[in-house]
Amino acid sequence: MPGSTTLGPGHGVDAVEHLDALRMMSLVKRLHGLLTASGPDRITDAQAAVLSGGEASSREQLAGWLERIGRDLERATA
Repeated sequence: MPGSTTLGPGHGVDAVEHLDALRMMSLVKRLHGLLTASGPDRITDAQAAVLSGGEASSREQLAGWLERIGRDLERATA
């Protein structure tokens, strides 16, 4: 589909508009930054737990996942 970015195997369901993929990449990178930052803008452990779906996964695990997704989106939108 012109102007789209495929995020997976390519069955159409996993394709998004290119601009939406860029926005998603920006959001994921910003969220990663807020998880790994220090200072008043840092996401709290409680907020990180909520973002993880309430699971007891660690902040580092969530940050690592976001970093991988951000890289994948960056490659897909290049």
